[in-house]
Amino acid sequence: MPETASRTSSTADARPCEQISFPSALRLQPAATPSALPHRVDSRIGAGLAGGFYPAPHRYELYLSRSCPFSLRIAITLELLGLRDSVATTLLADTARTPDAFASLRRAYEATEYHFDGPLTAPALCDRWSGRIVSNHPPAILRDLAGLFSGHTTTSPSALCPPSLAADIEALRDLLDRDVTPSAPASDLAAALELLDCQLASGAYVLGDSLTAADVDVWTALTGLGPCDALRSRPRLLDYVRRLGDHPAFRHGSDAVPLSADV
Repeated sequence: MPETASRTSSTADARPCEQISFPSALRLQPAATPSALPHRVDSRIGAGLAGGFYPAPHRYELYLSRSCPFSLRIAITLELLGLRDSVATTLLADTARTPDAFASLRRAYEATEYHFDGPLTAPALCDRWSGRIVSNHPPAILRDLAGLFSGHTTTSPSALCPPSLAADIEALRDLLDRDVTPSAPASDLAAALELLDCQLASGAYVLGDSLTAADVDVWTALTGLGPCDALRSRPRLLDYVRRLGDHPAFRHGSDAVPLSADV
């Protein structure tokens, strides 16, 4: 994984759904603090339009990694935004099965950093014109895809990332990366699933009646749990996972970046 998060204990106890304020409950918890990522590249699309990385069809390529939740989030987001035909993707499996893809990614890192000797981190967004890595920071890549890549600006935002829900999407992403993972303590996982289950009691999607980036994050996290008793005991969450799994964007994204686990 490209980064890890420091753990904090969950403060949410299982309570009746009507007593839980989902965004407020998340904000009461300290945000996860990403650890420093060696060889992190974090340029942005749209910075320095006079000569920087500005959006253009077929200019960029995404290197995605099999069995990587971050890569799956990006693949689904590409589908939802209709960017599959304008942003190239290359799937990395292992060096024996995809040697050319790894060689291409290494050339991109070497073009970005002189005498590069670090790991070939994916997901990675590459500028095909210069051969350089733009970013290997998944949250920044996701924000750029939903922004200038798809023709959206602060005055014309994407429905996937409405400004009114931006703080909730980020808070939820922290929760998922910290507590909704196969390695999370059982008590933290149960508390997080309770929050998600209660939120879905009042809407078709996790932040209301419209599909947002939060649903991409939640669906990917829940799918990555694989068969687990904590999830099986919540039919509403299972129905949500299966319902979104039937959505063409989620289905095509999963085909592009398969996870080893299955719900």
